[in-house]
Amino acid sequence: MDEEYEVIVLGTGLKECILSGLLSVDGIKVLHMDRNDYYGGESTSLNLNQLWKKFRGEDKAPAHLGSSRDYNVDMMPKFMMANGKLVRVLIHTDVTKYLSFKAVDGSYVFVKGKVQKVPATPVEALKSSLMGIFEKRRAGKFFSYVQEYDEKDPKTHDGVDLKRVTTKELIAKFGLDENTIDFIGHAVALHSNDSHLHQPAYDTVMRMKLYAESLARFQGGSPYIYPLYGLGELPQAFARLSAVYGGTYMLNKPECKVEFDEEGKVMGVTSEGETAKCKKVVCDPSYLPNKVRKIGRVARAIAIMSHPIPNTNDSHSVQVILPQKQLGRKSDMYVFCCSYSHNVAPKGKFIAFVSTDAETDNPQTELKPGIDLLGQVDELFFDIYDRYEPVNEPTLDNCFISTSYDATTHFDTTVVDVLNMYKLITGKELDLSVDLNAASAAEE
Repeated sequence: MDEEYEVIVLGTGLKECILSGLLSVDGIKVLHMDRNDYYGGESTSLNLNQLWKKFRGEDKAPAHLGSSRDYNVDMMPKFMMANGKLVRVLIHTDVTKYLSFKAVDGSYVFVKGKVQKVPATPVEALKSSLMGIFEKRRAGKFFSYVQEYDEKDPKTHDGVDLKRVTTKELIAKFGLDENTIDFIGHAVALHSNDSHLHQPAYDTVMRMKLYAESLARFQGGSPYIYPLYGLGELPQAFARLSAVYGGTYMLNKPECKVEFDEEGKVMGVTSEGETAKCKKVVCDPSYLPNKVRKIGRVARAIAIMSHPIPNTNDSHSVQVILPQKQLGRKSDMYVFCCSYSHNVAPKGKFIAFVSTDAETDNPQTELKPGIDLLGQVDELFFDIYDRYEPVNEPTLDNCFISTSYDATTHFDTTVVDVLNMYKLITGKELDLSVDLNAASAAEE
């Protein structure tokens, strides 16, 4: 191990693996280490016995739930937008050749006490039971405006400068009501709070366009895709990719102590008495606890079920977003469900997650609105974890630390963090202009 590397990456979580892959493809010599004997860190994927041990403290799960190894339960389940930045990053690194994706069946939102399909096109708006007849027409007009909007063609702007006008002002032009504004902002544009209403509308319109384009891509019921066997496949795919580019992966390396010189700059990482020298360290918050601060907590419930989530058209994979206003909360709640059709559970079994930013110390009570949507569950686990963000100055210490995963069940915020870190580490923007057809989703 006594070698010199440009970058040492600590932890094999999703963010660290993606960065390690991007740097390897750039020709940078990377050593990737993890103190655990498994891939994935906080975002690992567990079989049923591992899940049982983590939450129930027992070695074996009951036999009636099926074979342990048929379960791949992701600890940070997040769907990918079919045309989104993560898919572009995966194609950029060519890691897609190690992965198979499948479209996600449904995208739903909880409005006025009901689970409803998220309409994202003028045609869907007219069919939607979310709105009355007049509101449907208004929403349809707004969706048409968004679909036709082209930054380079002023004729499509309708006299509005989206970089100046706020989202609230733009929506006022179309006369949409509160509930419509709520589902558009939170379930189509995927904002996690309402601050977007007072910011330039351009970002929201671009997010809506991405949703509609992703939806059209696989002609399915949602704009999302998910890897077969779950996200646990991603870190391993990146490990294979890294090896192709001469990177080195080492699991089960205890301690992983980051070493600094007298100026406070990183100079290497020590494990088991050996030090690997490096110029930069990339890691998750757990490897440099004195350079991060706590920014909140995520409460989540994990359910094993024998049926799809009710009112989702029997979707075998689905996301339901519960906007904060609909629940009288400060943050949105997310429901994620996946099943044997994505090979994450045995035949007939479904895995559901309910997650949100914890606003109290009682996840059971707090998550109740989401859990109530699941129907009968076979098993239910509760968990609460702390979130951290870096407080160091990377230009001074050469440490690049990711932010903990949030409660969202889609990859939007995760990718933003990865791309920001990439720019900090390399000093350049990542080129995401790729051929999206390189990542195709498996047909039924």
